Amino acid sequence: SLRGILMAASWNFMRVVHYSKTVLSQGVQIRGITSDFGHAWSRTITSSFVAKTPTSNTVELLGKAYPRDDYSNVTEKILSKVGKNLHNQRYHPLWLIKERIKDHFYKQYIGRFGTPLFSVYDDLSPVVTVEQNFDRLLIPKDHPSRRKGENYYMNHTHMLRAHTSAHQWDLMHSGLDAFLVVGDVYRRDTIDSSHYPIFHQMEGVRLFSNHELFSNIKDGENLQLFEQGHRTAHKQETHTMEAVRLMEFNLKQVLTKLVTHLFGDGLEIRWVDCYFPFTHPSFEMEINFQGEWMEVLGCGVMEQQLVNSAGAEEKIGWAFGLGLERLAMILYDIPDIRLFWSEDERFLKQFSVPHIDQKVHFQPLSKYPPLINDISFWLPSEKYSENDFYDLVRTIGGDLVEKVALIDEFTHP
Repeated sequence: SLRGILMAASWNFMRVVHYSKTVLSQGVQIRGITSDFGHAWSRTITSSFVAKTPTSNTVELLGKAYPRDDYSNVTEKILSKVGKNLHNQRYHPLWLIKERIKDHFYKQYIGRFGTPLFSVYDDLSPVVTVEQNFDRLLIPKDHPSRRKGENYYMNHTHMLRAHTSAHQWDLMHSGLDAFLVVGDVYRRDTIDSSHYPIFHQMEGVRLFSNHELFSNIKDGENLQLFEQGHRTAHKQETHTMEAVRLMEFNLKQVLTKLVTHLFGDGLEIRWVDCYFPFTHPSFEMEINFQGEWMEVLGCGVMEQQLVNSAGAEEKIGWAFGLGLERLAMILYDIPDIRLFWSEDERFLKQFSVPHIDQKVHFQPLSKYPPLINDISFWLPSEKYSENDFYDLVRTIGGDLVEKVALIDEFTHP
């Protein structure tokens, strides 16, 4: 009997939720998938969609070929999204957020020659080396963020960037002291209304020389950036306390001005101590929005070892990173992260505004209820990750699927 078979195996019970509004617009083929999944025990699943095993020994992307090896795990579904660059599509909500932040930095921070202090890079390739993504950022070899189950690898040397921080070292090494980086980033993740394997980040970096940091401070000529001291919870061993306090003040002031520009005056802000491998001390900013505290960005004083390795030994720096989707969802009241990938004119035209600072309140496209389907399956004996199944669902169902959740698992003793 089926029950007897199940008792002899380990198995997972997954729940898949479909968007009814999308189902209704996709025709018979998609309805067929929904129906078959709902009756998986009693019917043969028939679908024109096939999860294909890669037959080529290379991964082709953006005009380059990457040899496959045992690390290659990027899926066709993910590859199909690379190069969309939603943050550069005019009047897309992510473009609006990017332009508002860029405009704020251009107006607030002016260089010596009357030009913007911060330069902006929003078209860097998302394919980076493992060295760029991890090693140069001082992320330990055994850090869980490096796991194959957490990232999309082209092969053991190249990957889709997991954060825009992957470009910090190169831009500092090229001689830049102040810059913003915007781009799509990729992480294998669960699927729900606030998580998607592709999202967009903005990175900010500012380096200061001794003169730049202390020039406006009384008796600043007697202060120094560096010392040979001890690492504490508040500073690195190579930094003076005066330098770190000024850096922290400057960083928090810059970011407070930014979110006040985006959300308006009277915003409640609080800072939470946290940990990042490439900054110390490190902080997260939370804002009180509609009665709830929400984390909107992470930041900190850059590890001096990272700054030194990029050739800026005489300077000290800060860095921050924020998620554009998170900001756009809060600002425009967008309820679901997958909507950013919609090509529906009813969605996109809501953000076609005459001025980037104009207020937009998103109007939902549909009020159809979701369709819920449960699937049970036996687990492979080894090397199984829940993200493997999530990727399979994405490959077949695409953005039709709202959420996949593990609701039960059983192993016969």
